[in-house]
Amino acid sequence: MSTLRPHRRDRSRLPFALLWIAGVDLRLTLLAIPPVLPAIHRDLGLTETGIAALTGLPVVLFAAAAVLGSLLVARLGARRTMLLGLVGAGAASGLRGLGPSVGVLFLMTFCMGVGIAVTQPAIPSLVNQWFPTRVGPATAVYVNGLLVGETLSASLTLPLALPLAHSSWELSLAFWAVPVLLTAPLLAWFAPDLPRTLEAPRVAWWPDWKDANTWRLGLLLGGTGAVYFGSNAFIPEFLRAMGRPDLIGTGLTVLNAAQLPASLAAALISGKAVGLRRPFLAAGVTMLLGLGVFWVDGDWGLMLGAGVLGASCGFGLVLSLALPPSLAGRDDVHRLSAGMLAIGYTYTFAVPLLGGAAWDYTHAPAASFVAAACGALTVVAAASGLAASRRALPA
Repeated sequence: MSTLRPHRRDRSRLPFALLWIAGVDLRLTLLAIPPVLPAIHRDLGLTETGIAALTGLPVVLFAAAAVLGSLLVARLGARRTMLLGLVGAGAASGLRGLGPSVGVLFLMTFCMGVGIAVTQPAIPSLVNQWFPTRVGPATAVYVNGLLVGETLSASLTLPLALPLAHSSWELSLAFWAVPVLLTAPLLAWFAPDLPRTLEAPRVAWWPDWKDANTWRLGLLLGGTGAVYFGSNAFIPEFLRAMGRPDLIGTGLTVLNAAQLPASLAAALISGKAVGLRRPFLAAGVTMLLGLGVFWVDGDWGLMLGAGVLGASCGFGLVLSLALPPSLAGRDDVHRLSAGMLAIGYTYTFAVPLLGGAAWDYTHAPAASFVAAACGALTVVAAASGLAASRRALPA
């Protein structure tokens, strides 16, 4: 039985805390690798291609294994799928440095990516079950957890985790797996569940690829992701080409930190904004403006541009992930989420490659903007198919 009565679920703060913890856990281990890449490169002798494959593998799996997550939600339920995915991701992450071995590193990274990927379609289903009338704020809390998890591991691995691990990159990866494995029992104990009756029909799991919403939502998520990952890629190269490598660290920090307040701002308006066209159009246009600000003379323009891009990406991410539980029925949320994630992360992975190819071909600083600009235009185009007002949303 559920640990929270249905009529009290929306008013309890406990599920909000659980969603936030799940969000942190889903990103805490993911970004523990980039800070220690030089050590991995040195100890394992990976080529640049190997490094790119190691960092890109989880994103590819987010797309490839999303449908598997939908299947697990349909068969096991959203709560069990979340727990299974988090425990699997945490255990695999902790074992990435075992050896150390290139084979083990890639195998455990693969398993970690699958664990995260199958969990992601489960969270919107839980949002729909726990907060049927507060989808927007609940999603914003979850996304804020994602962003905090990214920030913690990316910023604290070198100053905190690595010294505690006696400068061992292998142990530093295990360090970030510990909080995930420790919080999983808390989620198992406190997370409310809504069990199905024996008479309930088997729930479908395969995404409806013919549904326009599946593609529209996927492109909204993918466009936002392309701007974010494309910006993380082009800002260092652009600043280096402009003779300002000293601003790379600051620019990336501003880009990523700006997402946190934006996710909180999205929470405040999400109750009235989820599913509507105008907020996405505003986010897409703001992304393009952020790119334009980079050409303003002076350091302040560079930093302001990074902040605008980060804020618009954080805002767009909240509204994108809130769409499946808002637009789909309870038994279809996982299917729509899986389709959205599969399309979105495929787009997110592919478009930055386009930006890199443009840079290699032209050697022009402006070419580094291609991926982010394509993502922003995609958000604007995909948003045009959303409802203009709440009266047009499905009941």
